[in-house]
Amino acid sequence: MLQWLAEFHASFPAFNVFRYITFRTGGAVMTALLFVFLFGPGMISTLRLKQGKGQPIRTDGPQSHLLTKKGTPTMGGLMILSGIVVATLLWANLSNPYVWVVLLVTLGFGLIGFYDDYLKVTKQTHNGLSGKARLGIEAVIAGVAVVIIMTVGKPGLSTSVAFPFFKDLLLNLGTFFAIFGLFVIVAAGNAVNLTDGLDGLAIVPVMIAAGSFGFIAYLAGNVVFADYLQIHYVAGVGELAVICGALMGAGLGFLWFNAPPAQVFMGDTGSLALGGLLGTVAVATKHEIVLAVIGGLFVLEAVSVIVQVVSFKLTGKRVFKMAPIHHHFEQLGWTEPQVVIRFWIVAVVLALAGLATLKLR
Repeated sequence: MLQWLAEFHASFPAFNVFRYITFRTGGAVMTALLFVFLFGPGMISTLRLKQGKGQPIRTDGPQSHLLTKKGTPTMGGLMILSGIVVATLLWANLSNPYVWVVLLVTLGFGLIGFYDDYLKVTKQTHNGLSGKARLGIEAVIAGVAVVIIMTVGKPGLSTSVAFPFFKDLLLNLGTFFAIFGLFVIVAAGNAVNLTDGLDGLAIVPVMIAAGSFGFIAYLAGNVVFADYLQIHYVAGVGELAVICGALMGAGLGFLWFNAPPAQVFMGDTGSLALGGLLGTVAVATKHEIVLAVIGGLFVLEAVSVIVQVVSFKLTGKRVFKMAPIHHHFEQLGWTEPQVVIRFWIVAVVLALAGLATLKLR
């Protein structure tokens, strides 16, 4: 909404700053951060009152979690999503279709996660929404988003997969791109969901990835910078930097309350939504493969679960002491802060590696 003030820059020169994506991204960061700071305590109190016993803790997980995490409320993702939506509506250009596509996936996945959390809390069980039903609904939402992206994007480019390190290599999948894009978004949502198992473990890598993709979106949406870096120019995606900034601000505010020992968990409400947001931005900016690098930590977490399940079903043996892999390191004797901070370091290194692909062409 504030972006509309740029239309009056001729009469009020100071309003010219609202034309700049960088300024509005900064505004979105601060708005989301302040929103979560101001309303977070009240939301946590309400969640604690409504949930009573809080999120059920896995009895087959690390035994220390039964003592330290019992009674902690979940659905803290509502704090993050509220901050993102408010900041986006205030600072983003609402005539941009990419903004609405990303919000569609974010809120759609958030609703799925909210219902899953609701079932778990009310029934005090780990069995929420069935896996098949959840994946099916996610696929529908992601499919609609990808079709819109294919429609509003440049013909040929919007249905192609771009490869890092190669400036001209494009694989045009045609209508099959809808399946590829759907997979990227759904996989990203569930990978972040699997990573959210320790206090602060998921939100910081998500913010790192959001900052990286905000930068990528800004460059890919600017014809001059895209040409200089020899990446594919996608008109309009620069506006997604504002949403990524809102995520960073809301994530910082949430981390204040999620830092060990956590006052609230983000739950599936937050993790599914944030993963879906990152996946959608990656598809829109034509950096789907780079997402696997920048979000390599999420990929590792998801792969560890897949390997563990497949190995146990085929051989009856487990590859890891416990999956996802962050629990494996806990079983090896790492303390929770050690796991979290070391995984943050890995996320930073992977983000730098992913951003390096912008110049290495």
